[in-house]
Amino acid sequence: MPDTLPYVLILYYSRQGATRAMAEQIAAGVESRSGIVARLRTVPPVSPTCEAVAPEIPAEGAVYASLDDLRHCAALALGSPTRFGNMAAPLKHFIDTTSELWVGGALIDKPATAFTSTSSLHGGQESTLITMLLPLLHHGMVYAGLPYSETELYTTTAGGTPYGASHLAGQRSDRPLDEAERNLAFAQGRRLARLAQALEGAR
Repeated sequence: MPDTLPYVLILYYSRQGATRAMAEQIAAGVESRSGIVARLRTVPPVSPTCEAVAPEIPAEGAVYASLDDLRHCAALALGSPTRFGNMAAPLKHFIDTTSELWVGGALIDKPATAFTSTSSLHGGQESTLITMLLPLLHHGMVYAGLPYSETELYTTTAGGTPYGASHLAGQRSDRPLDEAERNLAFAQGRRLARLAQALEGAR
């Protein structure tokens, strides 16, 4: 790897744009600290038709993630909309390809977090975040949620959990992030960057 600033990999899947908006807010939080940068990456959709192949570069938004993006990151923020209380299949498909990183211990002791978006208030935000952390723990990562020193956790009427940032996108997935959701996502990115810098020396 060239001698560049360490980066937080913000790896997400977004269908309607809500999770992407969260990812961008987390990236802003990361880059509010000096000496570290955010790297936004996404994953292609999974098709039930075996012959369907996504273009190598998406038409818009972040480029597709590679294993090297994950291998060399200083920290990871994993984001997905909720699918029946779990992460979306495209993101899970990518995570399932990371065995070589697990074998080599590439992610051990790196901080990680998760974020999600749902169409309904009780649509599985917390279960999605908790299930997303399971593969991160298998990789030996250090999970970092949101502490209650972020006072929006007490007052939010939409998204926001101690397990990670979340967003209520609404039934049509057209509700923008409100102020509390933006602040919590920003704080999550800032905290992850701080922990990445602190743990970098320990590794």
